[in-house]
Amino acid sequence: MDKILLVEDEASIRGFLKINLKRNNFEVLETDNGEEGLRIASLERPKIVILDVMLPGIDGFEVCRILREKISDIGIIMLTAKGQDMDKIIGLEYGADDYIVKPFNPMEVVLRIKAILRRIDKEDDESETLKDGPFKIDLYSQKVSKNDVELDLTPKEYLLMKLFLENPKKAFTRDELLNILWGKNYFGDLKIIDVNIRRLRAKIEDDSSTPKYIETIWGTGYRWNGKEND
Repeated sequence: MDKILLVEDEASIRGFLKINLKRNNFEVLETDNGEEGLRIASLERPKIVILDVMLPGIDGFEVCRILREKISDIGIIMLTAKGQDMDKIIGLEYGADDYIVKPFNPMEVVLRIKAILRRIDKEDDESETLKDGPFKIDLYSQKVSKNDVELDLTPKEYLLMKLFLENPKKAFTRDELLNILWGKNYFGDLKIIDVNIRRLRAKIEDDSSTPKYIETIWGTGYRWNGKEND
């Protein structure tokens, strides 16, 4: 359940927003001032903050600025008075994701929240995964899948896949691969690279005898050649 923090000094507005957000399965935190809003945000890490511009003490603009500095991925929606176009401009400059003009329909707020959550969730997903063609690497769990089927890779095979997907089309010499995967103090045979590439190809290629994802650069090394071949 996603957490939403309401920072609004008008109890009536806070109340009907809270009711509608709970009806839409959000966990709601609330306060009537900016200082407490910053404290709650720091402790609870809500996904979205709904922030009134006019607050007692520290105003909404300053709260927005501090939130954006301290919690860069938090969603911020500012509530502004009707006709206060400058409030909208300042809020966006301080890092707000969106603004809503009072008076408003609470369902509009819910829709704006859901739109920001979709963006945040997409960014979170992309930051924790590498994708190329049918392949996906979950960096958190260190799992690699092809067409959503998990591949059984050794640690070195995983590192090879991660390196290739992070550097598509880059040519790696065998010496470079050896230094990156085994360290510069390793003095083993370069053939260990070829052995691991052959094993990896057997697991990821449709036909390992005619590989299309891991391309051999004859006399040099290997290159990832993924997306264009799908």
